[in-house]
Amino acid sequence: MPSEQVQAALNLQITREIHSGYLYLSMAAYFEDLGLKGFAHWMRVQHREEENHGLMMYGYLNAAGGRVRLQEIEAPATEWPTPLAAFEEVLAHEQQVTAWIHEIVDLALAEKDHATANFLQWFVSEQVEEVATAKELHDTLKLLGNSGPSLLLLDRELAGRTFTVPAEATKWGVL
Repeated sequence: MPSEQVQAALNLQITREIHSGYLYLSMAAYFEDLGLKGFAHWMRVQHREEENHGLMMYGYLNAAGGRVRLQEIEAPATEWPTPLAAFEEVLAHEQQVTAWIHEIVDLALAEKDHATANFLQWFVSEQVEEVATAKELHDTLKLLGNSGPSLLLLDRELAGRTFTVPAEATKWGVL
């Protein structure tokens, strides 16, 4: 069973993952309001991914004999000055999530909790992808600026994103 300290760190990360989903859902609403339905769709898929991450941690903590203790979810921002500003926040947020995951891995290893460290390796890899995708979209928006036609082309591209529950998630009771 994970130590109390590891359980506390995982419970906090569950809250952070759910908050991440809430942030992306708020961004989806922002993009809907701008008429950028593809951007909004991309954010709704991101919302589902983040919720899924929180549920994976929830399932793992229960399976490992720990106790899930849900915490308050802070309200996210609801406005951004530009689409680029929203993706600047996405990139910074994903970089912060990466740092938090690494801190929990370090804690698990320091406590010789190899099961939790092993479980978290999926998230370590996932965060590489999350940051790379956020950076790519951020950099693309930086190049496009506020050009209406270019934003509409990117909007169409983002509308094609799909969500797939990762195979890893089914181990932890996520449907």
